Amino acid sequence: MVFLLLLLAFPVKVCIPQQTDSETIFQEETDTKDKKEKKKDAKILEMNEKFLLSLGINLLSVAVIIMFIYYPNYRKLDYIFTFVIFNLVIFLLTFVLKYVKLSVGAAFGLFAVFSMLRYRTQGLSIKDLTYLFIFIAMGVISAIQLEYYQLAIIHVIILGGTFILDGRVILKNELIRNVEYENIELIKPANHDALMEDLRNRTGLNIHRIVIGKIDFLKDSARIKVYYYD
Repeated sequence: MVFLLLLLAFPVKVCIPQQTDSETIFQEETDTKDKKEKKKDAKILEMNEKFLLSLGINLLSVAVIIMFIYYPNYRKLDYIFTFVIFNLVIFLLTFVLKYVKLSVGAAFGLFAVFSMLRYRTQGLSIKDLTYLFIFIAMGVISAIQLEYYQLAIIHVIILGGTFILDGRVILKNELIRNVEYENIELIKPANHDALMEDLRNRTGLNIHRIVIGKIDFLKDSARIKVYYYD
């Protein structure tokens, strides 16, 4: 009893040891390292079922466009390799860039490389460039890994639009060919009908219109672009 009265009369201060500055800094560094490790683990490439399904939908759409729209219309086997490889590389590149942090300059430089690509051996037509853009866009969209139904709807819209506009459903398949023509007398406007008939007989094509390009009076020849239906 006397001991309790002495404690009340002379309270004792209890000192709780506090962390020093060095211990606080060490704790903060440890927390920072843990956060960085968690972020690093989160950036690991996840080639899971969703990745494989997105890739499968992408390649299936590419195959449908090539087999049922592009090749039946244009019969160009040499461009099929380009279309498929471009689509596949763009898909993988977009997928990897989701997990790799690039500077703004590096990103612009990367896409500048694609913008400067040219085929010097043979010029691509507008239709071929359009198909190339379609396959690149499909690769980018598929690599984002949207929900399955969203990705399927987008690909169906692309397939439907391509089939309607270039699948002989609404518009006829109009082809173009450049011809070097030597009978320069027939290029006069007054001889237009005779020129058309002569070109049909020589080429065997169902030509319905022509555009006269470069005229060389030294060689007595003209470059004519003929438009015909397949």
